[in-house]
Amino acid sequence: MQTSRRNFIKKSTLAVAGTALLSKGVFAAAAKEKITGLQLYSVRADMRSAPLETLKKLAGFGYKYVEHAGYSDGKFYGYPAKEFKKILDDLGLKMPSGHTVLNGKHWDEAKKDFTDAWKQTIADAAVMEQRFVISPWLDENLRKDYDGLLKWLDVFNRCGALCKKSGMKFGYHNHNFEFTAVLNGSTVYDLILKHTDPSLVAQQLDTGNMYGVGGRALNILNKYPGRFELLHVKDEIKSPGKGEMNDGYDSTVLGKGIVGIQEVLRVAAAKGGTKYFIIEQESYQDLTPLEAAKQDLQAMHKWGY
Repeated sequence: MQTSRRNFIKKSTLAVAGTALLSKGVFAAAAKEKITGLQLYSVRADMRSAPLETLKKLAGFGYKYVEHAGYSDGKFYGYPAKEFKKILDDLGLKMPSGHTVLNGKHWDEAKKDFTDAWKQTIADAAVMEQRFVISPWLDENLRKDYDGLLKWLDVFNRCGALCKKSGMKFGYHNHNFEFTAVLNGSTVYDLILKHTDPSLVAQQLDTGNMYGVGGRALNILNKYPGRFELLHVKDEIKSPGKGEMNDGYDSTVLGKGIVGIQEVLRVAAAKGGTKYFIIEQESYQDLTPLEAAKQDLQAMHKWGY
């Protein structure tokens, strides 16, 4: 967007003042579309032991948005949907997205329909006023079966249609295997992008998970412009052990790693179609998870997000 604007200004013979005023208004509106939040898996131990206190601390740091990774048995971190919604409301927090794995137990192949349990998952997400229901996993057997994967991606599209009835979209979040598993000459990730309907299935690109297997967020953003409504904002450092993804890398405070995260953010905003920038850190070096979450938000604010 910024390059196009510069070219426009260079080529334009209109009044400079008028153009500047118009551009200022456009960029002010665009800035409001950037939503920064925290994936609560970043503070998972704190959310297990003291969810209310943890959410209060996050709100105190300045967080306005969170993304859950704690829905099971019809509850969010142990609270029914309406109760958890009130907790967030009272703290001034919103939860536009959440992670819940969609797998074979949620789909009745004979009936060509989702199970009641999955339909309840969607209903509870709607109570939370989520915009996205995101599955962060793909069963291992599907990574080896081309026809099976394509059938499952049709289920993804069907789930998108189900979510659409409640004003939401289904979504998928990558790890690292999507970039190493190859079927019929294409990576699993390329197949996911090719065979999911962008109007029904959103993509949440994790900037760090792919790093240790050679995946680079900038390459993906440029290859599939406009496909990434959400980003998992994650930086990486070389790990002396096997790392979080068993690939020799661990996540770290934003800006302290080697991903080149500021450039990734710029391209995601300008070209990727990204509105939701969700921080995730899973390894903390010498910090507590909450201290890391605080520093991550400070970095994002410093960069204009």
